[in-house]
Amino acid sequence: MREIVHIQIGQCGNQIGAKFWEVIGDEHGIDSVGGYCGDCALQLERISVYYNEAHGKKYVPRALLVDLEPGTMDSIRSSKLGALFHPDSFIYSNSGAGNNWAKGHYTEGAELAESVLDAVRSASEACDCLQGFQLVHSLGGGTGAGMGTLLLSRIREDFPDRILNAFSVLPSPKVSDTVVEPYNAVLSLQQLAQHADACFCIDNEALYDICVRTLKLAAPSYSDLNHLVSLTMSGITTSLRFPGQLNADLRKLAVNMVPFPRLHFFMPGFAPLTSRGGQQYRALTVAELTQQVFDARNAMAACDPRRGRYLTVACIFRGRMSTREVDEQMLTVQTRHSSCFVDWIPNNVKVAVCDIPPPGLSMAATFMGNSTAVQELFSRVAEHFSAMFRRRAFVHWYTSEGMDVGEFAEAESNIHDLVSEYQQLQDAKAAEEEEDAEAVGEAEMEPEDGPQVPGEAA
Repeated sequence: MREIVHIQIGQCGNQIGAKFWEVIGDEHGIDSVGGYCGDCALQLERISVYYNEAHGKKYVPRALLVDLEPGTMDSIRSSKLGALFHPDSFIYSNSGAGNNWAKGHYTEGAELAESVLDAVRSASEACDCLQGFQLVHSLGGGTGAGMGTLLLSRIREDFPDRILNAFSVLPSPKVSDTVVEPYNAVLSLQQLAQHADACFCIDNEALYDICVRTLKLAAPSYSDLNHLVSLTMSGITTSLRFPGQLNADLRKLAVNMVPFPRLHFFMPGFAPLTSRGGQQYRALTVAELTQQVFDARNAMAACDPRRGRYLTVACIFRGRMSTREVDEQMLTVQTRHSSCFVDWIPNNVKVAVCDIPPPGLSMAATFMGNSTAVQELFSRVAEHFSAMFRRRAFVHWYTSEGMDVGEFAEAESNIHDLVSEYQQLQDAKAAEEEEDAEAVGEAEMEPEDGPQVPGEAA
């Protein structure tokens, strides 16, 4: 089987990760102590992608829970999932990173990193055929951002040929916990662009908007936001966990989705999203799901796909439905919104269909878009970064951990490069059309060979 090693790191990463295990446990019929209580043989067919089978038919998540302070670990241990994880999976120290990227990347995090890497190696050696790693973290804090990217680069050194997927929560001004978020995020994005194969950009601002606008929740809590993330993560990993009519693994997904190595930041989306009261008024059809996943309001990253263009798109549909109808609906969207897709990548929309719907729904769809609009996220963070870095505000906290000021300048120029790479591809078609128009104009202006006088036949 193609196994995946899951690493959740920092407070945010661990909370989202715990929710993810809760959701996929439901889907595979695994209860809170690892016993199987499902009713369908398909649930266990590819269980080993995420779970190890232990003594007495007990299934244990192949997960590592990492933090630089014990608080989050204690709350997971005392939750209903506490008995599910192997006791050695909890790896933590007692110092904390204090929202400081340098502490997570260079000092405190670097001390703990070796024991995490030992655990990663032993988890990998126990696999028959490891396909890759998935990292769940946030980019605003110290542990998830600093130590998360450190682990990413170290895993890339040890396992250069395996796929590295990151589920990264980007900071947003609406749901902001710390002042230095822009520093931590920009320093992390530089590492993600370099070491990750695919990065799913989950944005607190977008999740907050979905909860308020679409789900009509007056005051969304973090558990509401995390539930949305776990639905999306479970959808993205569906085709790895269940046999379907069209199947994919992490490598196929990355190859189909990433046209240029640095541009691997995806916008995820999920459907159906309806408020509790509105469910009975909407029909769950393939057409409805397709329309919803391409809707800007369903995107989990706070950038408007209508202002950019899709380089590639992958959709995973779940439930009993005809593949032909799915293909027809996707083709309709592409023809109706052809200006939103680049025309120099033909057939850039890939679809997978899985027969097993998520619990409680008859059908659902998950969306992954590699759109040039994602540059809005980077521009927003880079703007806040530059405003503070111009005055060298808060920089002493980072340099006192042994970091060089030059790294800030390098990270800043790196993120500006990333933004301009996306912008270049967005303008690619317009530039070609202008060139064609100029060429036509020049051809019209060129005179024919010599003046032809009528009646002067040869």
